[in-house]
Amino acid sequence: MTAHADVIVIGAGLAGLVATAELIEAGKRVIVLDQEPESGLGGQAWWSFGGLFLVDSPEQRRMGIKDSHDLARQDWFASAEFDRDDEDAWGRQWAEAYLAFAAGEKRHWLAEKGVKFFPVVGWAERGGYTATGHGNSVPRFHITWGTGPGILEPFIAAVQAGVEKGLVELRFRHRVDALTVTKGAVTGASGSILEPSDAARGEASSRETVGEFTLEASAVVVASGGIGGNHDLVRKAWPEWLGTAPETMLSGVPAHVDGRMLGISEDAGARLVNGDRMWHYVEGIQNHTPVWADHGIRILPGPSSLWFDATGRRLPVPLFPGFDTLGTLEHLRSTGHDHSWFVLTQSVIEKEFALSGSEQNPDLTGKSVRELLKQRLGKGATDAVEAFKEKGADFVVAESLDELFAGMKKLSPDVEIDFLEVKYEIEARDREIDNTFTKDAQITALRGARRYRGDKLIRVAKPHKFLDPAHHPLIAVKLHVLTRKSLGGIQTDLSSRALDADGTPIPGLYAVGEVAGFGGGGVHGYRSLEGTFLGSCLFTGRQAGRAIADQL
Repeated sequence: MTAHADVIVIGAGLAGLVATAELIEAGKRVIVLDQEPESGLGGQAWWSFGGLFLVDSPEQRRMGIKDSHDLARQDWFASAEFDRDDEDAWGRQWAEAYLAFAAGEKRHWLAEKGVKFFPVVGWAERGGYTATGHGNSVPRFHITWGTGPGILEPFIAAVQAGVEKGLVELRFRHRVDALTVTKGAVTGASGSILEPSDAARGEASSRETVGEFTLEASAVVVASGGIGGNHDLVRKAWPEWLGTAPETMLSGVPAHVDGRMLGISEDAGARLVNGDRMWHYVEGIQNHTPVWADHGIRILPGPSSLWFDATGRRLPVPLFPGFDTLGTLEHLRSTGHDHSWFVLTQSVIEKEFALSGSEQNPDLTGKSVRELLKQRLGKGATDAVEAFKEKGADFVVAESLDELFAGMKKLSPDVEIDFLEVKYEIEARDREIDNTFTKDAQITALRGARRYRGDKLIRVAKPHKFLDPAHHPLIAVKLHVLTRKSLGGIQTDLSSRALDADGTPIPGLYAVGEVAGFGGGGVHGYRSLEGTFLGSCLFTGRQAGRAIADQL
């Protein structure tokens, strides 16, 4: 165990591992610190669906999708809505650099490391506004073969090889409490050694200390993630324009995603920007087998489910499932309630419901073609979706509207639901199905989606009447706000160097991944196009590792 290294990396998630892998390739000595046990190696990325934003990829072209760097840039900047000259200055530059990466060498770089993709490209954040509004104009969500663990695999292998060569020390249960600043430069880190823990991945681990440590290095990389596991910080950062923060939320990340390093980095001189920008989902459901407290899973919905607020009012155009996450969150916060409802049929759930996360998609995670064909193309919903339908606390399954409404009332006894309004909306929608033309924008949207063969094949149900018994049972799902990502953080330049209040790089201090707002303190602006979180962890980690290697 040494007390000095070329580089200290704080956080053993994807961004930290990528930076470490780059440093190993350059022959640098690295100490990786993480407050969690070794079971947590890989961080949040391990739990992810593995979606990556790529532009004009072979997968897109094979699916008949015409994408381009210019079209992706149009979508990104329309969605980001950068409106803060100073705080967004570096976020804009990171956006330009990341778009060039996603349209250029990103896929080839990953392919060289053995990363492969599911052939059907997903269409997330569809927008529904004008060409200059929010959303992906075309499908760009590439699912990694192996999901989150598949993305992590080459970088974990590289780091473990570095350990064997004596270039890397992995020090788990090391919690950083302070960064060492010497004559204006960050020269190390100190903190507490936590007692050993046999907690499984994602489970809460002890915070009892058994010692202290002090380490020195020529550079320190902060790769500690965001604040999604700390609901107090989420509520503190909640912006006024999103209304009041929910009283109850589910957690899409484990409790150790606590935001500690943001304040610690600020104490060392780093500038924090855009803390009020965040990315939380509105399709959260309670995990029937939770790993951490308030563990929620996100439904990745197709466009057919009818969406109602807590009182039974249908959401306005274009707030359909999968179209505008932030816009839907903003609208629902104005209702005064913390939940909303999907109403759908068995035919819809079989075709359109997917669940985010590696553990909810064992066919993709396990790279099993046979299981994938059975789950995705066979009759019925996937086993994971059916398990939630059967055991999930937020699901109501019924053969009639009266039975469905009784179940919804049971799950929401304190809110008066206008079931006459819900029934009226369902019946009115069903009348629109009789014609191939319609004034219902949601029906127009789902018919348009089925013109993309990826959606028609595995993602969007054939339009049908919800009250047709041939498509039953009817299903209602109670949806909760699910915390997930911080879009702001430590402001950095394009080398991932942390900047001070004057915009000057702090010698020796770097920040990557979510703690840096995924680049520059806010590469996404206000909105994500999805598939961009893992990708920007890859990009910022790579930028930092290469910049440090060139500097030392």
